[in-house]
Amino acid sequence: MSRVDRRLAEELADQAALGRSRRRRTVEARAPGGVRVTVEGRECLSFCSNDYLGLADHPRIVAAFCDAARRWGVGSGASHLVSGHDAEHHALEQELAGFVSRPRALLFSTGYMANLAVASVLVGRGDHVLEDRLNHASLLDAGLAAGARFARYAHGDVAALRSKLTAIGTAARTLVMTDGVFSMDGDIAPLREIAAACSATEAPLLVDDAHGFGVLGATGAGAVEEAGLGVDEVPILMCTLGKAVGTFGAFVAGSPMLIENLLQRARTYIYTTALPPAVAAATRESLRVMQDEPWRRSRVLEHAARFRAGMADLGLPSLPSRTPIQPVLIGAEAAAVVASHALFDQGFWVPAIRPPTVPVGTSRLRFTFSASHTEAQVEQLLAALRTLRDCGVIQPTAAA
Repeated sequence: MSRVDRRLAEELADQAALGRSRRRRTVEARAPGGVRVTVEGRECLSFCSNDYLGLADHPRIVAAFCDAARRWGVGSGASHLVSGHDAEHHALEQELAGFVSRPRALLFSTGYMANLAVASVLVGRGDHVLEDRLNHASLLDAGLAAGARFARYAHGDVAALRSKLTAIGTAARTLVMTDGVFSMDGDIAPLREIAAACSATEAPLLVDDAHGFGVLGATGAGAVEEAGLGVDEVPILMCTLGKAVGTFGAFVAGSPMLIENLLQRARTYIYTTALPPAVAAATRESLRVMQDEPWRRSRVLEHAARFRAGMADLGLPSLPSRTPIQPVLIGAEAAAVVASHALFDQGFWVPAIRPPTVPVGTSRLRFTFSASHTEAQVEQLLAALRTLRDCGVIQPTAAA
């Protein structure tokens, strides 16, 4: 074993000693709708996918992908600024901008790359970045990588944010970054109050609405739409396409000047291969399906509400979320793993979420719901959780 491998082996052993080793499971088959899967030879119900609207295998979207693949091929062949920007990409950017009521949009391969792009272009050495303490890792990493002075405020604490903004003042450049829907807690940021605090100090606000886009708002445009905020209040909107939309990729929407600066200066846009045009075509069709079938938004939110009511009846700990993300706090890391394995033995796939993804002492089961789930399947899940409660695997007092 080389010196490098010995050091890496020690680091893996340290991680294992903390009970934080991760296991990657292989999905061998998915039934139509995507919620019934075969995992390593076992058929189970998945309650851990981000395919909130059940669109990943929608016949219209699959057909659009296949048709475009026959027309354009399966790869773009180059970056956007060389020769990889096809008509499907161009049309999708225009349609995404219209969908979220922004002047322009720019496609990225992932939300991680999009967040890195925004921070790298808007701030640098000597500037400031302020972020919610529970922001997604991509936002935190983007803020740190920008080289600006980085600080976090307590989760959802607008007064703390306002205090930090006031202390910095308007002379320095400051970027505020927040999730719209927090990926591990499922709660929604107080966007109106955050936007007001930013406006008062002339600090641009980026909202990462990866988990709100497609689910929240009157038309499914997300948490920002639900909050009634436009481009003046939220000048930088980042959304992903691999969750509710059911395809892949991400985009940033905002003013023409913002988008042109990202196009010209963002290294994570310039120096990477463009999304396959077939993915862009599938995403365009997904936007149309989202508009044609609004019942999908209603259904997934109804499932989440049904689950929350059932958890309350069982006296089990949950967090204040009305989104498809429904966490059940366990506390100890080992106990969360035991609970996850117990559910898997009953035919339910719900991974344990542990540090560093969540703070120490808040390990949890993170349930996510899809419009493809049925009411009966939600009730089956609640029955399984009742069994775990009665066996002492999940404690009613775990959230205390």
